[in-house]
Amino acid sequence: MENNDLSATHEEHQRNARSMKLGLAGMMAVLAIANGYLFWRVHQLDTRAAEWQAATSQQIAEMRENASLNDAAHAKNLAALQAELAAARQEAAQTAGHAKVEALKHADQLAQRLADEQQQQEQQVASELNAVKQDASTANSKLADVSSDVAATKTDVASTKSKLDDTVADLKRVRGDMGVMSDRIATNGTELSALRALGERNYFEFDLSKSKTPQKVGGIQVVVKKTDPKRSRFTIEILADDRTVEKRDRTINEPVQFYVNKARQPFEIVVNEITKDHLVGYLATPKVEMARR
Repeated sequence: MENNDLSATHEEHQRNARSMKLGLAGMMAVLAIANGYLFWRVHQLDTRAAEWQAATSQQIAEMRENASLNDAAHAKNLAALQAELAAARQEAAQTAGHAKVEALKHADQLAQRLADEQQQQEQQVASELNAVKQDASTANSKLADVSSDVAATKTDVASTKSKLDDTVADLKRVRGDMGVMSDRIATNGTELSALRALGERNYFEFDLSKSKTPQKVGGIQVVVKKTDPKRSRFTIEILADDRTVEKRDRTINEPVQFYVNKARQPFEIVVNEITKDHLVGYLATPKVEMARR
């Protein structure tokens, strides 16, 4: 009966451990996707802002050039009308009788045309200036919206990075069982995910059962010989490079260190959880592997 209870407890523990790992893996996947999207979004918004600014500047420059050309054409037309009006008035002054009346009438018509032309030019210039101001205002509004969006996105990126930095800052540095100062160690799945995000070492999670048969973890093999949940201690054998090393009575969250031929830095096994017949933790290996001198 007791064995059945232990078996049920172990199965429940395995289910809980798997659920926790899946949840953590999902959280890290979402975090990685969110970070990627945020960085992509910032790049897109910066690009759009630059394009809008360039297009708006070009549009305003073209409108100013057109306004300048229109002003020159109107000025030339007004000059011609003024010259024609002056000639008509001179002709009227030199003419007598009915012809003089007609000449004055023609001069009045020219004066009215000149006044209408001037008024039309003033209205057109005012309209063009309003259009330029409105386009500039619209462009500034769009740029302000983009800048606000970029700022918000960068804030989200900074917040995500800050959370990761806070988690990393909480990680401990301890001396391993071989007297070598360990890298930061993780005591749970969230901290291990933060270590992975740093990219300083390779990490291999494991859930090893007590057995006489070696079980593969990364590039090594491990035999779980003893587990003591009450004292939080365990004993394992490590098989690497055709050698067997026994690590006796190690404690939970203690870096169990050993060397392999292909690395100058030690490999580390960290056990985060001990049950009656199981060890849950991870193996950390150096990123750069080479022969030790």
